[in-house]
Amino acid sequence: MIIALELLAPAGDAEIGIAAIDHGADAVYVGAPKFSARAGAGVSLAEISRLIEHAHFYYAKVYVALNTILTDQEIAESLNIIREIYAMGADALIIQDVGLLELDLPPIPLIASTQMHNNTPQKVRFLEEVGFKRVILARELSLSEIADIRNHTSKIELEAFVHGALCVSYSGQCYLSQAVAGRSGNRGVCAQPCRSHYTLIDGDGYKILKNKYLLSLKDLNLLNRVPELVTAGVTSFKIEGRYKGIDYVKNVTAAYRRVIDEFINSHAGFRRSSSGYSEFTFTPDPDRTFNRGYSQYFISGRREKIASPDTQKSIGQYLGKITEVGKDYFQIAGHDLQNGDGLCFFNGQNELAGFRINRVDNRKIYPNSMKGLEPGIPVYRNYDMELNRLLKKTSASRMIRVKMDFIQQEKSVQLTVQDEDGNEAHVIKDILLEPSRNASLAKEQIEKQLHKTGNTPFRLVSLTIRPDEPGFLSASILNSIRREALEKLALIRREAYSRPSMIFRSNEIPYPEQKLDYRANVYNALARKFYERHGATVEEPAFESLSDIRGKTVMTSRYCIRYQLDLCPKMQHPAQPVKEPLRLKDAHHTYRLEFDCNQCRMFLIFED
Repeated sequence: MIIALELLAPAGDAEIGIAAIDHGADAVYVGAPKFSARAGAGVSLAEISRLIEHAHFYYAKVYVALNTILTDQEIAESLNIIREIYAMGADALIIQDVGLLELDLPPIPLIASTQMHNNTPQKVRFLEEVGFKRVILARELSLSEIADIRNHTSKIELEAFVHGALCVSYSGQCYLSQAVAGRSGNRGVCAQPCRSHYTLIDGDGYKILKNKYLLSLKDLNLLNRVPELVTAGVTSFKIEGRYKGIDYVKNVTAAYRRVIDEFINSHAGFRRSSSGYSEFTFTPDPDRTFNRGYSQYFISGRREKIASPDTQKSIGQYLGKITEVGKDYFQIAGHDLQNGDGLCFFNGQNELAGFRINRVDNRKIYPNSMKGLEPGIPVYRNYDMELNRLLKKTSASRMIRVKMDFIQQEKSVQLTVQDEDGNEAHVIKDILLEPSRNASLAKEQIEKQLHKTGNTPFRLVSLTIRPDEPGFLSASILNSIRREALEKLALIRREAYSRPSMIFRSNEIPYPEQKLDYRANVYNALARKFYERHGATVEEPAFESLSDIRGKTVMTSRYCIRYQLDLCPKMQHPAQPVKEPLRLKDAHHTYRLEFDCNQCRMFLIFED
């Protein structure tokens, strides 16, 4: 059996989604006009339709995210949107709210959003048996945990994040934004309080750290872990970033395209899930685009420090340490800096400081400010002028490989064009041939004109010409035949695209848990009905419905502040353990930290 591997890229709008396809994505995910977990990245139906048309030409897919929890009043409107999305050709629907499963849905495949907290074999097996085609795995899973999920399921597709921003909490289990700002992450309007600074206090009131970004994590980068993820059972590799710009999506998508293609080309039994190939005008490099420093998170277990406590901003690409400082310049060994590049460094107070390069003169770099620059300071580039210049232009083209068979007869010529997916177009022209004085030149003329696929998305990889010594044909005739054949082939490709279809039928498969509190995110009557039909009792509505949140866990995380600070009593055994309980304070609220060392989890409890 041949396994199709999918590179899945974000589409904050149709233009970005089209660029992602052109730069090698096999699929893109885009927000519905309303009810998306990134409310600010909702896309109009007209733009989604435009994106679908472009994607389907390359047999790439478009998944639409309608993955917030819904009120009773929003259910009917959401169903109308789903029906419109299906009618225009979307390939799957990403959802969080199980109340939607109580509706008469069109036969669109369903994908379980990572907001559903898909982190155990039992949960994923349930979703498979309920009728989901795919599950987006929790980001926190290790390779062994993913493999365990694969071993306990049969057909459900496993999609995993491989790149981009990390939520410090389990997705769908974070209520911090709702608690402090009335903006629910499960409703698509997270205020990102995890990117704010906090003060850490011990049980005696001593300030261990003051005004640090203690909940802000580095960004995920699993570029070199693709083969292991495939072995564990992942078939869809997801890049985070529906709020990211087009330059970011181009660069990161192209980088993962190359890595996945290298794997496919060196391992039998795998193929990419869409058609064509991409040609780039630049060398992809995720280090040169937005990042807060990179982490592999928990893919190998708890082996690294994953927070970025000194800044929540992008630091970009590490360049090296300053080797020399003059009156108005500095030097870094082996740099490739350009005028206009943006650089940054951590100053003596461990605060991120930045500057622009005014001029580069051989080894000397002249910035717009010398403040804080000293020999030995590590420097990063967080704005790459040259890369951004390249990415502002057309930086990739996506091509479909075609073969041509040209037959010349006494009174006609025939051109058959076949693409890499087996689609064929035929053109026959009645033509009175002119005798050729030089058969080899006549053949060269045919080859030259048929290879001119020009601005079309087709590239000729094989051409046969019969007879071997053809008669003479003018360039205009050959160009006309080629254009007509390729236009017909483009229409045939579009008509031949087969959209996946999956009818959802309700059942009564038992839910893995019997009693559910606010963390089940039940926000409407239909969601309650779903869980009750599957044998669970909903004892508490969604957090967004609660009037008193004191004492509630507002964040559950595999990230651990104690481990980050070398204070873990289980794994690091500090000589002087800190006095518990630990607390975090922001400008307005206090949170108590609790730790489950057996499961390696941390909880933020809202106090006041």
